[in-house]
Amino acid sequence: MPNKTIYVSDEDLPLFQRAQELAGGKLSTAISVALRRYVEMEEGRQEGYDEIIVKVGQGTGRKQRFSGVLLGEWGRTQGSRMEMFKVYRSRQGNYVLHVDRSPDWTDDTGTDNWIEGLFSRGAWRSYLGLADSNWGFVQGEATLEVVATVEELRGKVPDEFYDLIAGLGRQPAVEDLDI
Repeated sequence: MPNKTIYVSDEDLPLFQRAQELAGGKLSTAISVALRRYVEMEEGRQEGYDEIIVKVGQGTGRKQRFSGVLLGEWGRTQGSRMEMFKVYRSRQGNYVLHVDRSPDWTDDTGTDNWIEGLFSRGAWRSYLGLADSNWGFVQGEATLEVVATVEELRGKVPDEFYDLIAGLGRQPAVEDLDI
């Protein structure tokens, strides 16, 4: 195996020492892992993809990361629930559906009449930035699903959103213009 010499500045030496500790004493392992991740993300960025990090699970949940491009997002309310749908195209060509659902949403305007609440003193203070908004999710749940074709999204997202995504899904992530 060929040897490579890497010159490290004095100020970066603690970083390299910590990387070597985390890699079980093998600095070459740490460097290879970091370079592999860098090359993968940089090639994706050059192809028009971003690093996407989404929350999944209940409450604060956990985070999942992938390389993709956002095709669209769609929000709706159903009763006292809010749902936010986001569809991405992954670098491998799959479609990634992220859905964030709230089991309930609240507004603390102090009235049961939503029109009256919309024009209440508290609501106007919130609109003008003079008070904190108290609209929010309560113990929401988010899911992530990967499908191979855009057709597999049918029935998993609102029909109008599916029609929009189906049209966008056939377009390239980046279109090179010769201008």
